[in-house]
Amino acid sequence: METYDRIVAGSSFSVPKEWLQINTIDMHTGGEPLRVILKGFPKLEGNTVLEYRRYCKDNFDDLRSALMFEPRGHADMYGCIIVPPNDSDGDFGILFLHNEGYSTMCGHAIIAISTLAIQLNWIDAVEGENILKIDAPCGRITSFVTIKDGLVLHVHFHCVPSFVIGLNKEVLLEDYGKITYDLAYGGAFYAYVDLQKNQLDLDLTKESYQKIIHAGMAIKQAIMQKDNEIEHPFEAELSFLYGTIFIDQSTTDKVDSKNVCVFAEGEVDRCPTGSGVSGRMAIHKARKELDFGDTMCIESITNSIFKGSIVAEKDYGPFKAVIPQVEGTAYITGIQTFVIDPKDPMKNGFILR
Repeated sequence: METYDRIVAGSSFSVPKEWLQINTIDMHTGGEPLRVILKGFPKLEGNTVLEYRRYCKDNFDDLRSALMFEPRGHADMYGCIIVPPNDSDGDFGILFLHNEGYSTMCGHAIIAISTLAIQLNWIDAVEGENILKIDAPCGRITSFVTIKDGLVLHVHFHCVPSFVIGLNKEVLLEDYGKITYDLAYGGAFYAYVDLQKNQLDLDLTKESYQKIIHAGMAIKQAIMQKDNEIEHPFEAELSFLYGTIFIDQSTTDKVDSKNVCVFAEGEVDRCPTGSGVSGRMAIHKARKELDFGDTMCIESITNSIFKGSIVAEKDYGPFKAVIPQVEGTAYITGIQTFVIDPKDPMKNGFILR
C-alpha cells in the first residue's frame, strides 16, 4: 500500500542533463497526424526555409527518425519544425517531416499550424478572418483562419502556383498492366490515378489499406523510372515525385469524389491531402471541369473532407498555373515532452509495418 500511496501522491522524473528533451504538441487534420516540434530541437542554420531544410537533413536526420519512427511515432507519423520566414514580410517558416525525409508542401500541416497559431497566441487574432504568411519549402503559403466567438471555425489556404505536366499519361507495370495517370504539381508532384479509368482490383476503403500501399508504391516507382518530365521550373530541390493519389467516386451525399494518397515510403494520408487537392484543382481546370466560383468536396479514407476551389490563374515558367484554395479543420490531440537517452540503442527509432 505504501507504494500505491506514493503513486497517488504524484510521481516526478528528473531528466538527466545529458538527455535531450523535445517539447511537442500533437494535432490532426482530418485524421492525419501532425507533431509540431516547439522546443528542444537543435538550432538550424541558414537564411531560407530550403537552407534550413538542407541543414536539418545533413545534421539532424537522426532526430527526425527519433520523433517520427517507433517507439515515439509510427510508420505513418508526420511532423513539422517552425523556422524563421524567408523575409520580413512572412510570419514564420515551416519544415515538414515524415518517414522518408522532408516534403516540400503539406496542406494538412498548414491547416493545423494555422489553427495552433491562434490557440497559442502567436498573432493578435480578431473575430472574422485572420491572415498568416507561411514560408514552406515550395514557397509562400497564405493562410486564412476564420474565428467565431473566439474559436477557430475553419482554415483555408492559397497554395503556390499549381500546374499540370501531362494528362492521360501511361505506364506499364508487371503486376497491374497499363496504368493511365495525370501528372500535376500542387506544392509537390503527384501521379493521379482515377480508378474509373483503370482496371485495378482496388477500392479506397480502410479494408484495402495494404493493397492501396502496394499499388501506390509500385506505380510511383514505375513512373520515377520512366518519366523525365518531373521538373520544377525554378527549384531543382522540388523536382521529384512525392506520391500516388488514387481517385474514385464517393458514396457520401454532397461529396464530389474521394482521394487516397500514398506518399513518401508507403505512408497513407488520412486526410484528402491538401497539396494533392491543389494539384487536382489544376487538373480539373485544364479539363474545363472546374472554373472560378466552383467548389469541390473531396473526402479521404477516413471520410474527412477538404473543400477545393480556384482563386486565380497565372503564368508560372512554361506552365499555365492556378492558385488553389483548400479548406479544412484541425484539432489538438496531445502535449508531449520526449526525451532521448544517449545510451538507448533504439534512440533513433525504427519502423515495423
